[in-house]
Amino acid sequence: MKTVALVPARCGSKSIPLKNIKPLCGKPLLYWSLEALEHSKYVDKVYVATDCIIIKEIILAFPSSKVEVYDRLSENAQDTSSTEDLMLELINTLHLENSTNLLLLQTTTPFTTTLDIDSAIELYLKENSDSLLTCARTKKFIWTADGTPLNYNFKNRPRRQSFSGTLIENGALYLSSVKGIKESRCRLSGKISIYEMPEFTMNELDEPGDWPIVEELMKRHMLNNIACRGQIKLFLSDIDGVLTDAGMYYSEGGEELKKFSTYDGKAFELLRSRGIITGLITSENTKLNERRAFKIKIDHLFQGVPDKLKVAKGLCEQYGIDMAEVAFVGDDLGDLELLQQVGFAACPSNAMASIKEVRNIYHLSKKGGEGAVREFVDEIIGLKFLQKQVS
Repeated sequence: MKTVALVPARCGSKSIPLKNIKPLCGKPLLYWSLEALEHSKYVDKVYVATDCIIIKEIILAFPSSKVEVYDRLSENAQDTSSTEDLMLELINTLHLENSTNLLLLQTTTPFTTTLDIDSAIELYLKENSDSLLTCARTKKFIWTADGTPLNYNFKNRPRRQSFSGTLIENGALYLSSVKGIKESRCRLSGKISIYEMPEFTMNELDEPGDWPIVEELMKRHMLNNIACRGQIKLFLSDIDGVLTDAGMYYSEGGEELKKFSTYDGKAFELLRSRGIITGLITSENTKLNERRAFKIKIDHLFQGVPDKLKVAKGLCEQYGIDMAEVAFVGDDLGDLELLQQVGFAACPSNAMASIKEVRNIYHLSKKGGEGAVREFVDEIIGLKFLQKQVS
């Protein structure tokens, strides 16, 4: 079943001008939603509905085959316009089939991850629901203005540990069939499922004062400080499967050959020019690796390494660097421990499934040996998407 995502991103936010492209943790607010949708295994297409040329430029700079700009009608981009009006406009303009699922993702709740998106869709399908929304659970006691408790009996005040709390709509994600939206003219209808997200996701970006709060929550719960600040002091990479395509080639005379990408060589040059220490760590031990490391002027080459985490910690001690200030690209089980410990982890698209599941790992679109490290470095130093930011 096809799933199409809609991300509303109009120009005219009154409380926070150009909110959708205001930097949050070093990247435009819109970026966090697009990145989460980009890596979803269920979302087939993403339409960012905007009426703004500046926002359109940001979207076009996002490296994706999934994401497209949708030029929303001006009458559905007003302060009084409803999101449902925009959803119906998109459905009718694109002639979406009734069986298509339409996922609405709102940028003002930037805590939604790819895991949330995929898990929500799986729940929706498993429960054979007509629609789904995301909620967060609060264990605060809620009252009405006339003095009526809504979610507990004040005469028998429960302990927090035994209090189930109350689910509150957090505005992150909504999912429904096109048929259901057309019939009800609402994002929710019929049998409704709820996908629960952590309590901190109730914080939304509506007023200027919300920005520092949400940014701090992003750092604390979704990113490490180094990833948010972009201050990386040590860059490490595996070789086979990352700098190469993991293939082993042999000449007629039995000489071992490997294929490296010149783009990755340039990546290490860019890192050095910014004072970032570079290193390669591999379990292999070959002259080929040694020659390649020498050619691209790597600061440190470690071969025949059974414990990559131990080597990385040794480098950190040598330079007085925290593990949170280390970036590492890996693709297989021997890289797992180090990827789990560094501040900024990444894997090429051909990495093993267990590696792709590492928390907060950056999923590169390129395979090993095809410029994956260059893609990661461009992201770190801001040569691609970040240069389009509007402050």
